[in-house]
Amino acid sequence: MKKKLVAGLMSATMAMTLLAGCGSTAEAPAADAPAAEESAAPAAEETPAAEETAEEITDYGTGDIKVWVAENTVEFTQNKIKEWQDANPQFAGYTVTVEPVGEGDAAGNMITDVEAGADIYAFAQDQIARLVTAGALEEVAPENQDAVKSQNDEGSVEAATVGGVLYAYPLTSDNGYFLYYDKSVVTDPTSLEKIVADCEAAGKNFYFEINSAWYQTAFFFGTGAELTYDTDADGNFTNCNVTYASPEGVVALKEMIELSESKAFQNGSSVDKATDLGAIVDGTWDKAAAKAAFGDNYACAKLPEFEGADGKTYQLSGFGGYKLLGVKPQEDELKLAVCDALAAYLSGEEVQKARFEDENIGWGPSNKNVQASDAVKSDEALTALAEQLQYSIPQGQYPGDYWSLGTSLGDSIIAKEVTSSSSDDELMKVLQDFQDTCISYAK
Repeated sequence: MKKKLVAGLMSATMAMTLLAGCGSTAEAPAADAPAAEESAAPAAEETPAAEETAEEITDYGTGDIKVWVAENTVEFTQNKIKEWQDANPQFAGYTVTVEPVGEGDAAGNMITDVEAGADIYAFAQDQIARLVTAGALEEVAPENQDAVKSQNDEGSVEAATVGGVLYAYPLTSDNGYFLYYDKSVVTDPTSLEKIVADCEAAGKNFYFEINSAWYQTAFFFGTGAELTYDTDADGNFTNCNVTYASPEGVVALKEMIELSESKAFQNGSSVDKATDLGAIVDGTWDKAAAKAAFGDNYACAKLPEFEGADGKTYQLSGFGGYKLLGVKPQEDELKLAVCDALAAYLSGEEVQKARFEDENIGWGPSNKNVQASDAVKSDEALTALAEQLQYSIPQGQYPGDYWSLGTSLGDSIIAKEVTSSSSDDELMKVLQDFQDTCISYAK
C-alpha cells in the first residue's frame, strides 16, 4: 500500500525524526538539513491542501504496533521507543510491543504468516528478496528516501534496495565475520595453519561453523569460486552464477575437510557456547562475550590466509552484509505513517550511535556520521571487520533453500562422509551435485 493520505503530513514529522533524533539535543550535520527542509517546505508554502491535511491529522489515533528485534536489543529498543513517544505525543496512542526475534529468524516467520508477523522488524539483508516477493515489505516512505540514502553508506542503501526500489531502513554495516582470539594462545593470527597448531598445542579449541552456508563461503570465495544469484524487480531468482564444481572449489573443500580433522576444531560460531576457547570466527554481535571470555588476552583480526592443497596461498573471504529494518504493509494509513516514523527513528543517527555505544550491543553503524566518530574508529572488532570486508563479497540475495543446502554440505564433512582420503573425483562429484542443486533454485 502506498502512502497517499499522509504524504504531506509525514514530511515535516519525518524531518524532525530523521534529522533531529526526536527530541535529542544532538542534531544532524547541516549538509543533510537542506534536503529535508526542501521536502518539508513545499507542503507549507506551495501546497495549502497538504498543509490543511497536516493540521487536521494531529491525532494518529490508537492501535498496537509489534516490533521484532534481536534478543540482546529488546530492552534498549523499548527504552528508545519510550523516549520517542514521550517526545512525540501525537504517536502516544499506540501501544508498541517489542519481541525478541532475531534477524536470522524474522524473515522466515514473516513469510510464513505476513498478517501475524511484526509491523516493524529487523532482518538480515540476504532475506530482502524473499520478503519483497511475499509482500511483507512496504516501500520506504517517499519523503524519507533522500535522508536515508544520504545519511547511510552506499553498501547499506544498495542492500536495502530491490529493483531500484528502497524497501528498508539500514541499521548496520557490520554483518560480517572475522577472528576473535586469545593472544596468549595464538601467536600468528594471519595463518590458519598456525592458529590451528597453536590451539592444538595449548589444548584449546578453534571454532568455525563450516556447516553454515554463510560461514563456509569464506573458503570457496577465498579460492575464487563463485556463487551469486540474479533477481528481477519482484525479487524472483532468475539465474545462478556458480563455479563450485571447479579446481578452485576442490581446493576450498579440501581445506574445510583438513580443518575439520584437527583435534582443535569445533563446529560453531557462538562465544557463549564455546569451551576451552582459543579462537573463533564470529561477528561483532558477540564482541561483549568475546571480551569477557578472553579478558586481558582479547584480540581481533581479519580472517587468516591458508595454504591450499595446490600449494598456493589464499585469503579467507566470505560474506559481508548489513542489518535492515522493514515495515510491513498496513491497511490503516495512519498506522503506516506511525510505523514509518518509528522505523526512521530506530534506524537514525541518534539511535545508531546509542546502539553502538551500548556495551551489550555494539553494532557497527551504517550511518556515515557515526562511522566517522573516533569511538567507532578505535573499536578493535569493527577495525578487524573493516579490514576483512576488503576481502569479502557483498552479500546479495539467495534462495531460502540455499542455506539448508550449505548446512548439508558442512554436515557431510563433519560426519566424515568425505575425508582427506577422498579422491578429487569424489570431491568434484559432491561439488557438482551441490552446484546443480543451486542452479535448480533459479529455474
